[in-house]
Amino acid sequence: MTPRPEDLLVPRREGLYCPPGDFFIDPVRPVDRALITHGHADHARAGHGHVLATPETLDIMAIRYGADHAGATQPAELGEVIRIGDVTVSFHPAGHVLGSAQIAVERGGMRIVASGDYKPRPDPTCARFVPVACDVFITEATFALPVFRHPDAAAEIDRLLRSVARNPERAHLVGVYSLGKAQRVIRLIRDAGYEKPLYIHGALQRLCDYYESRGVALGDLRPATVDAGAKGDFAGAIVLGPPSAFGDRWARRFPDPLVSFASGWMQVRARARQRGVELPLVISDHADWDELAETITAVAPSEVWVTHGREEALVRWCALNGIAARPLHLVGYEDEGD
Repeated sequence: MTPRPEDLLVPRREGLYCPPGDFFIDPVRPVDRALITHGHADHARAGHGHVLATPETLDIMAIRYGADHAGATQPAELGEVIRIGDVTVSFHPAGHVLGSAQIAVERGGMRIVASGDYKPRPDPTCARFVPVACDVFITEATFALPVFRHPDAAAEIDRLLRSVARNPERAHLVGVYSLGKAQRVIRLIRDAGYEKPLYIHGALQRLCDYYESRGVALGDLRPATVDAGAKGDFAGAIVLGPPSAFGDRWARRFPDPLVSFASGWMQVRARARQRGVELPLVISDHADWDELAETITAVAPSEVWVTHGREEALVRWCALNGIAARPLHLVGYEDEGD
């Protein structure tokens, strides 16, 4: 007899739990066995007894939390089928950041795919998203409102480079999250033909080095350190750093800084103004509204579960299109990789 979806995965306060496999997917607190979709801190946390994830995600967790972040770790290659208890699991490209994966859980003819965070459009810094046919698709909903339609990322980078050319006396400070967004924006800048040195905050260095070690060429990266009296050295330069650094003394050391921020949330102009962003760049590592709908159509599940984001709008879209859907109301997930 084919099991019910609720017999295979169920929401608990720790996260999505699989009773027949006795594991959690992206738990928000330490558990005995965790399967991790990707390395962002809201999905990948330290302190689990055993972690199963792609090799890149395990490496990223070790960089962020130390080699002893879990009692034991096990790498899962993309497409590899692994048995855990009474279920099989497999990892499939999510296109979000390096090493990111959707997790398919199967038992008795029932397959549920937990997307984690995902992005269908191509990204030279990670494997491209692959739709996986399933009975139940658990989708994120970070940008699940019709207003969110992300522009072409290359066009946003062109806006940045035009601003750099128009303002040779100013340093352009680009806010980027350290995992995924930083490396993608750097690669996009290189693909646009910009070969000059890029300057990065120290918080980005280790993950940029790791991406380089995995074959993602980022070009000439230099430390964004300003010595006394050396402000002018950064005139006309592009400096990348975590958004959290832009409110402290580090940012004020640069010559007449023009603050930019690469995020899907920059489509909301009020957010840009609130952050003091002069040049908002709408570059997201999540699916936008159209991509969410296109993905659900491509996956063709019997049922959709919607989590961490604007759940109600996507549930409504599913209902209007004859697809059973419900919100999961999982808590603890933020927008670090937006």
